[in-house]
Amino acid sequence: MKSSVDGTSMSIGEAAAHFGLATHVLRHWESMGLLAPVRIAGDRRRYTTGDLYRIAIILRAKDGGFGLDEIHAMLTAPGPAERRAVLHRQRAELVRRITEAQASLDLIDCALNCEHDELATCPNFRAEIAARARLAVPGDLAAAGMPPRLADGMPPRPAVSDSQNGPGGPSV
Repeated sequence: MKSSVDGTSMSIGEAAAHFGLATHVLRHWESMGLLAPVRIAGDRRRYTTGDLYRIAIILRAKDGGFGLDEIHAMLTAPGPAERRAVLHRQRAELVRRITEAQASLDLIDCALNCEHDELATCPNFRAEIAARARLAVPGDLAAAGMPPRLADGMPPRPAVSDSQNGPGGPSV
């Protein structure tokens, strides 16, 4: 039987290749109940156009950040209310991840644009760390008992001597 996407069926290898997947991925999705290809002689799987659409739906959901369990819950939901509940949970998780990513991006942008040589001496960074620790913002790091180093608790860097800057390295 000649395989194509126009209504005839495909073998597991052809279906996997059609989407750039390994065959074990389709087998795993079948074991999870996400796919149910027809079986022919010798228990060989055949993927119809409907199966190909289902694979495309799974891939699109994965692109949207859904895990296989959430995809299964959506595809097997008994009704629209249950499907919407899955979507609401996924949306809340996505908003949480976006918020975390934005906070990370803000910190990186702040560090890249900071005029301070040591990030831990930056008043903006210190304020953010103090807020994270739920502490008052120290006016002076030494008075707060915190060394002006980003890696708190790490021993100070060893003094380095070079011919241009003398013992201890460059002066700050």
